[in-house]
Amino acid sequence: MDRTDDRTEELAERLRAAIGTLVRIGRGRADTLSPAHAATLGHLDREGPMTTADLARRRGVRHQGQSRTVIELEALGHVVRTASATDARASVIGITEAGRLALTADRRARTSWMARAIDAELDPDERAALERMPELLARIAQHTDG
Repeated sequence: MDRTDDRTEELAERLRAAIGTLVRIGRGRADTLSPAHAATLGHLDREGPMTTADLARRRGVRHQGQSRTVIELEALGHVVRTASATDARASVIGITEAGRLALTADRRARTSWMARAIDAELDPDERAALERMPELLARIAQHTDG
């Protein structure tokens, strides 16, 4: 590795650690839903109804754990289970209006916490530097080379 690569590796590590810390602290201080509930509702909101197996694959969790999450969300009225039109053995899970409202409240709580933190911790120049971060992080996330 040359010097530029070492610096890029160091930057990548600092970003990874900072983003991880930000996510963990944000969840602890602002989340109104558990991570499993938020992730499941998020997938259903973005991608539409799907089976428990599809949800488990998308979340990268075991079918058993995802089944438990669906049961919990069903009990809260956040999802509804309907018969699959293509497979009589399967159920399709869809988000309810109550689930959308809960997901929106969760997202707003995290956004509000982050906005308060930005206001409290960053000066105007730092806020200006932060303005490009969402675009830059989205571009990094689009990178497909392993």
